[in-house]
Amino acid sequence: MALTGVEIFKLLPKTNCKKCGQPTCLAFAMKLAQRQTSLDKCPDVSEEAKEKLGAASAPPIRPITLGTGAKCVKMGEEMVLFRHEKKFVNPCAFAVEIKDTLATADAERKMEEAAASEIDRVGQKLRVDALYLSNDSGDPARFLELARLASTKAPDLPVILGTVNPDAAEGALGTLAGKKAVLYGANAGNISAMAEKAKAAKATLGIAAKNMDELCELTEKAKSLGVEDMVLDSGARSAGEILRDNTYMRRAALKKNFKPLGFPVITFANRADGMLETLVAGLGVEKYASIVVMNEAERWKNLALFSLRQNIYTDPQVPMQVQQKIYKIGEPGPKAPFLITTNFSLTFFIVSGEIENSKVACRLAVMDSEGLSVLTAWAAGKFTAGKIAQFIGESGIEGELEQRELVIPGYVAILSGAIEDKLPGWKITVGPREANGLPAFLKARG
Repeated sequence: MALTGVEIFKLLPKTNCKKCGQPTCLAFAMKLAQRQTSLDKCPDVSEEAKEKLGAASAPPIRPITLGTGAKCVKMGEEMVLFRHEKKFVNPCAFAVEIKDTLATADAERKMEEAAASEIDRVGQKLRVDALYLSNDSGDPARFLELARLASTKAPDLPVILGTVNPDAAEGALGTLAGKKAVLYGANAGNISAMAEKAKAAKATLGIAAKNMDELCELTEKAKSLGVEDMVLDSGARSAGEILRDNTYMRRAALKKNFKPLGFPVITFANRADGMLETLVAGLGVEKYASIVVMNEAERWKNLALFSLRQNIYTDPQVPMQVQQKIYKIGEPGPKAPFLITTNFSLTFFIVSGEIENSKVACRLAVMDSEGLSVLTAWAAGKFTAGKIAQFIGESGIEGELEQRELVIPGYVAILSGAIEDKLPGWKITVGPREANGLPAFLKARG
């Protein structure tokens, strides 16, 4: 049972030292009770208190890391049922299934496609996150060969090993030693042996149950065997079952603090029909999957799912922003056009993309508007003549320009006169209202 803020406060040192970043120990206790901070922020808490507060400070869904290095994936730690309540914390991982019954050339192709799947969208690197290696043949030797191939062809990608054979698991885990793989396939018949293999390799254990009742029994059994890190599969495969079971697990963990289900969830969206697979994978993204397994990493599918995941896992209370500065697009000379916009990520990438499409080298001033779009920032008083003039004046850009001309967005044409008053010697030109009008506008200027 989670402790209240007052109960936590009684176990704290009560020195009000502020080392935790909060003004008082009571404020820290309240934050801890709401799971908005962690116990390790208090350097003076006693070992006895740490033990008692461990359950209260731990997130309801256990944090787990898949893989190592720059491409490792963090899972779990989720605190809410709905994104608007606060935010979803760790984006789900997309994994591509590769069966050991495939020809070597086909397996290599899928690994290379996954490794090369990265795209840049509004400043974030999005990619297929992991390989799901399936012991479809049941042969430990073939599974070992596939694991070795993955470590060669896609050495940076995290790996999930799918097998119910403890011997096949042992060989493949040996090849991936130190890479924090997931060993998926622990069921009622092999739970003890698979738990031992996962513990020996310091891997996460994937529970493959037939239903929710069996899932709870297996997670309790694995925990009694000393396994701490798990990912859960209730056996759901149809869209309706996935929606039902994933929701049940998240609600049980968050609302009831039900420990047997307080782990990340793996969802199998595999379908022969690519469109249907994409729809089921999207359901997993929206409804609580930490890992979504698919057959293929096709580019059209990636773009749809990457965009959906990015939208779901951004903080709804904090707009996506880019750094305030003057960006050079192409190789602008002293006569190159000089434009300005706000630092809302979507605005910046749309505007900069259209400038690139024009093939006209430009300078683009991006002003901090707390991540608001042009019209919203203007209405909120964050994209005003005075602030624009101050930004331009402090930027030092005048020394790089042969003529002082600033192109402002067409939607804020009303600011042109006020900006000219505050920037003596500057000419203010009103640009297009929509970014897609920039190529024609820039080309027409010669």
